[in-house]
Amino acid sequence: MVLSFRLSGPRPELLERFAHYLLVERGLSRGSVECYLTDVAQFLADQPAVAQAPASVQPGQLRTFIRKLSDCGLASSTIARKLISLRAFCNFLAEEFNIPIKAADALKLPKRGRRLPESLSQQEVARLIEATSQAGDRFWSLRARAMLEVMYGAGLRVSELLNLNTGDININERFVRVIGKRSKERVVPLGELAVRAVRDYLLIARQHYCRKRHSPYLFVNARGGQLSRMGFWKILKICAGLAQIKRRITPHTLRHSFATHLLEGGADLRAVQEMLGHASITTTQIYTHVDRSYLRDVYRTFHPRG
Repeated sequence: MVLSFRLSGPRPELLERFAHYLLVERGLSRGSVECYLTDVAQFLADQPAVAQAPASVQPGQLRTFIRKLSDCGLASSTIARKLISLRAFCNFLAEEFNIPIKAADALKLPKRGRRLPESLSQQEVARLIEATSQAGDRFWSLRARAMLEVMYGAGLRVSELLNLNTGDININERFVRVIGKRSKERVVPLGELAVRAVRDYLLIARQHYCRKRHSPYLFVNARGGQLSRMGFWKILKICAGLAQIKRRITPHTLRHSFATHLLEGGADLRAVQEMLGHASITTTQIYTHVDRSYLRDVYRTFHPRG
């Protein structure tokens, strides 16, 4: 998929990877991604040392850039937007280079209300996964079903899904070993449907894609190499179209759905935190708001005085 963003300034190849991250991992619109890219390109142009070695960005470099913006008389709302762009860029660098980058912690953002994550209903998830069988290519269908089953079944981030190795899935014991942010490892159970989908993919589709090429990655592209974020996003969009789901879906939607459905079913919040790989339970608690909405609907439907 061609992004066709205006990638001017230093390190266009890094900005393109950042654009992929914003579109797929964060689920931002193209308009928002354009703004993020403009802000980060301005920062890299002002701080050439960061452009040369982005993984070594320091808090002082960020503060210097923000101070310059303030001295130029920019509105506080504009500076706040650029702060958000820079924090996202630092998070991207931490994940892309698999290193802890604490530079963004020095940037204090104005407090805002957290937006509730969007999720699919259980029926919509079932439709999405079943839609993979409508694809004309059997190998594509088996790979798509396995990826959706594992991503929803284990609540993975898209980067975690695409970085899985074949040895990370234990078919017999039904669990997946995940390396999350900051190289934190966790083990998440897999349901029978997900295990069955992975087994079918390994026996038939993966051999077709790899042919004689050796790859450590579980999910591969048509050439037997590691599938990219954009490659998975394209697969997800096709499946959403086949399932006739009209609203916008991102890879993170499946992760949100995983957490929401667990809590709707009565799962313990600490257990959901562990399976999601959240460092703090406060991050997981946002899903309790979704759960309360669900409980209100149940109450109104079934309580005699609802």
